[in-house]
Amino acid sequence: MTAPARSPRQARPRPNRPRHSAPRRPRWGLRLATGAAVAVLGTGGIGHAVVTGIEGGIGRVDPFGGLSDRPQISQGKNILVVGTDGRDKITEEERTRYRLGGAPCHCTDTVMLVHLSARHDRASVISLPRDTYVEIPERADPQGRIRPAHPQKLNAAYAEGGPSLTVRAVEQLTRVHVDHYLEVDFASFMKTVDVLGGVRVCTVRPLKDAYTGLDLPVGSSDLNGGQALQYVRSRHLDGGSDLGRMQRQQRFLASLIHKAAGGDGLLNPVKFHEVSTTLLGSVRADRGFGSAELVELAQGMKNLTPASSEFASVPIGIANFPVPGVGSTVKWDEAAAGKMFQALREDRPLTVHAPRRSQDAKPQGRPADQPATPVDVAPGQIRVQVLNGSGRTGLARETDTALHATGFATTGLPMDAPGPLVQRTVISYDPRWDRSVRSVAAALPGAELRPAPGQGPLMKVTLGTDFTGVHPVRAQDPTQQAGAAPAAIRGDQVVCPDGA
Repeated sequence: MTAPARSPRQARPRPNRPRHSAPRRPRWGLRLATGAAVAVLGTGGIGHAVVTGIEGGIGRVDPFGGLSDRPQISQGKNILVVGTDGRDKITEEERTRYRLGGAPCHCTDTVMLVHLSARHDRASVISLPRDTYVEIPERADPQGRIRPAHPQKLNAAYAEGGPSLTVRAVEQLTRVHVDHYLEVDFASFMKTVDVLGGVRVCTVRPLKDAYTGLDLPVGSSDLNGGQALQYVRSRHLDGGSDLGRMQRQQRFLASLIHKAAGGDGLLNPVKFHEVSTTLLGSVRADRGFGSAELVELAQGMKNLTPASSEFASVPIGIANFPVPGVGSTVKWDEAAAGKMFQALREDRPLTVHAPRRSQDAKPQGRPADQPATPVDVAPGQIRVQVLNGSGRTGLARETDTALHATGFATTGLPMDAPGPLVQRTVISYDPRWDRSVRSVAAALPGAELRPAPGQGPLMKVTLGTDFTGVHPVRAQDPTQQAGAAPAAIRGDQVVCPDGA
């Protein structure tokens, strides 16, 4: 009988756990964080020898052979990271425990475009929906027969023409020149996470997916390789489906970088070799990605951290675009996506940092060093009206301003509450919007939640004499709206807070 899966809340996986490997994404994220270790080895005169030895275990493919009309080479390096659903190295026990049964589709399960800046001080990761609508160009098959151009989903390009057609499709969509190609399967992903000792993730609501077996409580959870695979594969947790899954993959990658960068174990040549062998010994890469390239990149990436990494998903125009013979596809917002990929071509950051507020401009109850609490529903989607029952003149106006500053769509029409003073702050809400009210409650710690059936989506906040101020919040999964400017988040904004 198969042993039951261990709870994700248990202590971090110990070194004697089975080793399994990681997808492209984790492998790249780890290398960003372990650049310091490779640089130390390099200055000691053994780095090149170590990496050269590891290089021999990398599977090689030719994703660029026969490609023409390619985008112009730009500054920095662009790596296409592909995670496939290959599972031939998965054990029967792992298939059962982590629900990996069924036949693989021989397609890409994850597609990410990773850009390393020319100065090696920034890494940008853009997730490409696997159901992205793409026009596969006319081409000859292995038997020399011409297949005409036809519509398809991005992940099917791999099944039709392998790495080469996948690169061609991505370059056609983005007009970004792909410099290197990396490919990882399920087993590789699991091994790498286990070699690292597991990765911690945080969630603001329970995550349970009957398809993958994922079952995480609210708060922080330490995941081993199999549990991590469940986390990044789950698609039945929210209305966002694959889009929500991409955001979880980005958070996981940020946490992986944080884990690798946070300890000194990888500065140890023995530990570094163990992790690197696991990472590079179970992936496929283009032939130009050799030991010299590895050493050069690693020595230049020693200063990369979660704060200098940024993550984004392609802006979506139509989430369910029907295509005869193909099914439901994802159509990009061409204008917004164009701006995003132009930033990559010009070696510019995706993240736009907002200017710091002056001390006088800070809304009440928002200290400069107070970290924002991640919430399930973005505050910008929630309408809030503020009533003043505290007896303090002007408090409703100040609170309305503070809630608006942290992202809520306030009415801008605060007013005094009728009747006597209110001792406790109350949030009145329609039970149909029970997820939204939790975001408001996070901004107003200690407030009483009072159901009001039929009230509608508007949240009514009545300030009491106990009110002390507004706590900043932010969406755990930043939403993308059609026509909006490209949005990106930094890695340090999505990792678990210290102590969690």
